[in-house]
Amino acid sequence: MPEGRVRRAVAGDAATIAAIWNIAIRETLITFNPVEKTVDEVQAILSERDASGHATFVAEADGTVVGFASYGPFRGGAGYAHTVEHSIMLAPAARGLGLGRGLMQAIEDHARGGGAHSIFAGVSGANPEGRAFHAAMGYVEIACLPEVGFKWGRWLDLYLMQKRL
Repeated sequence: MPEGRVRRAVAGDAATIAAIWNIAIRETLITFNPVEKTVDEVQAILSERDASGHATFVAEADGTVVGFASYGPFRGGAGYAHTVEHSIMLAPAARGLGLGRGLMQAIEDHARGGGAHSIFAGVSGANPEGRAFHAAMGYVEIACLPEVGFKWGRWLDLYLMQKRL
């Protein structure tokens, strides 16, 4: 098993994060977004997350970035200030190595430290592995939003999963 670690993302990780994200965009239904991310867009996300007190973390295996997790506001407005939403993605070869658990722990700890009370995941209905992963991490499925996503000529359900921190 490769040696892995989780650390805060830096601007220099943007190209690798974009590459991992774009694999999911091009090849899967785990994200409904059909438009690939540019390195500049990812750098802007990293910068915005840091500036707002949120964060992005990366997982490395043998010194190579193979996944990331990021979190930010769930919705706008002061009433939602203690609720956040996250995204997590791993390169296909990095799945099953425990790095996803490390990424989740890092963003949950960071969010908790910043005063978050609740964290949400929006998981595609076409991603049963993602739903099982989140359930194993203590997330509870609280809603299914039927046919809210559309990609590759298919309507897709979105499952909202929540964990109280």
